[in-house]
Amino acid sequence: MKSLLIITAALEATTGVALLASPSLPASILLGAPLDTLAGSVLGRVAGAALLALGLACWRARNDEYSRAAAGIITAMLLYNVAVAGLLVHARFGAGLAGIALWPAVVLHTALAVWCAFTL
Repeated sequence: MKSLLIITAALEATTGVALLASPSLPASILLGAPLDTLAGSVLGRVAGAALLALGLACWRARNDEYSRAAAGIITAMLLYNVAVAGLLVHARFGAGLAGIALWPAVVLHTALAVWCAFTL
């Protein structure tokens, strides 16, 4: 569980900081389309703040790997990873969006979801 929490913390916090700094760039890399409206930029930054918070929660729980709170975080991350993988697949096939990082992100979130499930 500790390794999962550390890796998740690093990935989510890094993505969160990138979205906070410049939400259009990660969106372009992931989806092949920028966030070109003010509302899209604000929502991108809100998502960045949420990812940074998830990363921080995972980081703080890394040494409490046998606690119920850590299991709760892993459960939440399982839901998050399944949802993100599904949303990205839908973005490709439902909306026709595709950036260079789309399929690597789908594979990464699917792998993290499987890891979360096995950890629980």
